[in-house]
Amino acid sequence: MHRRLATALAASTLALGTVVATATAAGAAPADKPQVLSSWTQTSASSYNAWVAARANQSAWAAYGFDWSTDYCSTSPDNPFGFPFATSCARHDFGYRNYKAAGAFDANKARLDSAFYEDLKRVCNGYGGATKAACNSTAWTYYQAVRAFG
Repeated sequence: MHRRLATALAASTLALGTVVATATAAGAAPADKPQVLSSWTQTSASSYNAWVAARANQSAWAAYGFDWSTDYCSTSPDNPFGFPFATSCARHDFGYRNYKAAGAFDANKARLDSAFYEDLKRVCNGYGGATKAACNSTAWTYYQAVRAFG
């Protein structure tokens, strides 16, 4: 019984691998691409951390055809007053570029901008006192800029 089950599982796994390889070879993105994109563009720290891990291993996500390009904080400083905002800006670019490509930007822009602001505030949480206040003020300015002009 166990051998038949193991043989059936092995055959199913092989068949699934063939289907995924065929779909990938044909240029089709995996069906869960919208869910993955959504999971990486939420306001939570866990969403941010999942995106950072995926960005560090982009080849594992190649079949999805995500646009990982970034100009970081565009024409604003990437590290204003020494605050390291570049990675937050890169995730914001990721959300904007991929939702535009999916034709779903307008429905997601407000959340992407909110996620950006939460990412910036997490950077600021690493500081204390007047430095944290200055960082939060700068984060607010960056957030307002993307809300208005992003």
